[in-house]
Amino acid sequence: MQLIARLRHSRFPLLALGSLLLLLIAGVAIGLASEQALRRQMADEAGAQADLLASAVSGALAFDDRAAAQDYVDAVQVNPNVLAAAIYDENNRLVASFTRPGETLRPVAVPRGRTTLFQDGRLYVVRPVEEGGQRLGTARLRLRDTPASQTFSRYAGLVLVLGLSGLVVIVLAVAQGALRRANRELANRAEILIETNDLLHQQMAEREKAEEALRQSQKMEAIGRLTGGIAHDFNNLLMVASSGVELLDRTSDPDRRKALIEGVRQAVERGAALTRQMLAFSRRAPLRTEVLHLPARIEGLRFLLDRALREDIEVVLDLPDDLWRIEADPGELELALLNLAVNARDAMPTGGRITLSARNAPGVDGAADMVRLIVSDTGTGMSEAVASRVFEPFFTTKEVGRGTGLGLSQVYGFVRSSGGEITVESAEEVGATFTLSLPRTEKALAEPATPAAGPDPERTSRKAEGRLLLVEDDDAVAAGVGHMVRDLGYTYVRAAEAADALRLLEQGERFDLVFSDMVMPGDMDGLALAKAIRERDPDLPVVLTTGFSEAAAAATAERFRLLAKPYGIDALAAALGETLNAAREAGGGAKAG
Repeated sequence: MQLIARLRHSRFPLLALGSLLLLLIAGVAIGLASEQALRRQMADEAGAQADLLASAVSGALAFDDRAAAQDYVDAVQVNPNVLAAAIYDENNRLVASFTRPGETLRPVAVPRGRTTLFQDGRLYVVRPVEEGGQRLGTARLRLRDTPASQTFSRYAGLVLVLGLSGLVVIVLAVAQGALRRANRELANRAEILIETNDLLHQQMAEREKAEEALRQSQKMEAIGRLTGGIAHDFNNLLMVASSGVELLDRTSDPDRRKALIEGVRQAVERGAALTRQMLAFSRRAPLRTEVLHLPARIEGLRFLLDRALREDIEVVLDLPDDLWRIEADPGELELALLNLAVNARDAMPTGGRITLSARNAPGVDGAADMVRLIVSDTGTGMSEAVASRVFEPFFTTKEVGRGTGLGLSQVYGFVRSSGGEITVESAEEVGATFTLSLPRTEKALAEPATPAAGPDPERTSRKAEGRLLLVEDDDAVAAGVGHMVRDLGYTYVRAAEAADALRLLEQGERFDLVFSDMVMPGDMDGLALAKAIRERDPDLPVVLTTGFSEAAAAATAERFRLLAKPYGIDALAAALGETLNAAREAGGGAKAG
């Protein structure tokens, strides 16, 4: 027994040493494994936090909202392990950041992609900020990483002092609990950030809809400014036409009757031109660029400018004929010039002068050639502070109800979408000068549309032959057109709507040509009628007529002959005769319905 006891005592140091060594090895192994696991957990949690931050700030980066970005960055301070956080834009410029005391935003050589890196006692996490597949910038976090020497000392103490192992376990448990609580709080904050981000996206979508509606209302507001002048001009035209008709009944002098008829004709042509301009101006459509020659385009706009301005404002045009061509949407160009003119008008309450001038500006040092369109006025001008914000949407210095603040914003948007630039020079009491620089184009001007033929007595005196189906819902228009087609030599049957026309064809009525209005009551309009006739009898020609621009575009797209309202007897004779002759040459003749 004593031997056994001695053996036990002699081996006890070895057993104790072995136990200590095993405990040391086990402690080191456990410590290293724990350290690696802790690092992986820290990396995963930090990566998740960086992903949440990158997702949250995408909207702020897209709209260059630095304040919102800073709020998102400040929110990550709840995690005590985060030493620094920063948001950079796509050009690696700092947008928002925070640092703990003693930390700086010193540059660290880490890749810009998705990166998790332990370096110099710190954990660095980098995540890209993307929106719709487009890279907007990066989000970076820096967290604490326990140095290896401290880790070794801690776990060596655990092995050598067994009594402290339990305490260390308790400390680790407490630390793990604190970390879990911090992570839970961070997750709660992350959910708040996600909800805030969703709300921000929803608000941005609603704002885009509101801006689109306001842009359209601003265009209609500009048209509203023209209403007084347009009504005045229409009344003048009606006065010319009505007085001419009355005087025709009171005189038999051929020369005087000819002069009166010419006056009525001119009044009708001016009215038709006015309606065409207003339809073109008020259309709502995507940008459709054309090659433009500014002198001719702006000269054609002068009528609208005169209507939008007061009589005490003089408009001066200085547009040399040798200006280079540009490529832009003509409707948006006209709207931009009208907005600039109205802005100048409001700055000249007692009258003044608006000058529209242009010049060629050759490119320097490889820059593109530009055409500079300059709009200047002699109004009250504006301060430097106002001039710096004049193109901002909804910004206005006018009284409530006198403007939406979108007029000059439309001008800016038009110039930028056309690939150009716009600048403003102004000082108080000396007026303002807006310079629109638009890129030169080498493309040729589109071939001008063949002008409608003027009255041709020889053509209208030649009698035509054929039976016509006239589809027109307006009794007065139908009577007038009936007189003209009868004078041209046609016989005709009138249908008041598309259904009546189809009924006549189904009953076996024979016609050489169908002449139909496009906009009619009922379930079927003129274009639908024309399609139905084409499907039923491809050899029966159809001519459509309308004064509505969108309907005209639809008819042209379907390859139907179109006669724009209002029209004269010569234009009617040409449209009907050419269509009928083409059909007969193709083998037609009188067609049964």
